[in-house]
Amino acid sequence: MKKNSFISVISEEKKEENRGSVEFQVVGFTNKIRRLTSHLQLHKKDYSSQRGLRKILGKRQRLLAYLSKKNEIRYKELISQLNIRELKTR
Repeated sequence: MKKNSFISVISEEKKEENRGSVEFQVVGFTNKIRRLTSHLQLHKKDYSSQRGLRKILGKRQRLLAYLSKKNEIRYKELISQLNIRELKTR
């Protein structure tokens, strides 16, 4: 299995000062989601990893919903950089 290259949207100097920011957390969750997705493609019956993936997806969805309410510009910028879909509007 080849080593996956994951996204590094936030620069190195910003990583130290903004570890608690919504963008930093969403990038971390996105990296975990991509790792788990590639793992589950090989191990289809790993149900505990499936559950972990669903929990991380929910956390990322809640953070993105918060960011879209607070700052629409930062939200649009982040989802375009990470190449993820927008939230469904209810």
